[in-house]
Amino acid sequence: MTDIAQAFIDQSRRFLLKEYLRKIERCVDELSDEDLWWRPNETSNSVGNLLLHLAGNVRQWIVSGVGGAHDGRQRQQEFDEHAPLPAEALLARLREALDDLDRVLDDLDPADLSQRCHIQGLEVTAFEALYHVVEHFSTHLGQIIYITKLRTGRDLRFYEMNADGSVRRGWLGDAKERV
Repeated sequence: MTDIAQAFIDQSRRFLLKEYLRKIERCVDELSDEDLWWRPNETSNSVGNLLLHLAGNVRQWIVSGVGGAHDGRQRQQEFDEHAPLPAEALLARLREALDDLDRVLDDLDPADLSQRCHIQGLEVTAFEALYHVVEHFSTHLGQIIYITKLRTGRDLRFYEMNADGSVRRGWLGDAKERV
């Protein structure tokens, strides 16, 4: 069972630190400052808000909840922000949170995935916390991709079709990596 638990940790790290972060960076590179903070309406979030929210979620659920660091998250502020913080500052905050997550997961023994954690008033296992963060990140990544395509009208070319019908991840620049 330890091999499966370690595989879960490793794959979660790959999704968050490699695939998802690279897609976010690609989207942010495509957006103007105005587009980064555009909201279709006041009940929706901008890409800037989503980046703040993802960093806060990673910190609260993994860095604090699993790793034991102080939880000073002010969740509502992530959504209330309207000031046009620069793209690089937003990405730096997200990368820092993911670097901290990486350190926590590097130190996490696969057997500790069953440890109980108290997060947002919930009692969950470390496994559930990590599963939540990957799923949550993926959901908001989809929103970021949609907003980017909506605002730019461009194909982000995350995947490219090969002549044989197989798919490769064009955004990684690795023609041999198949999906």
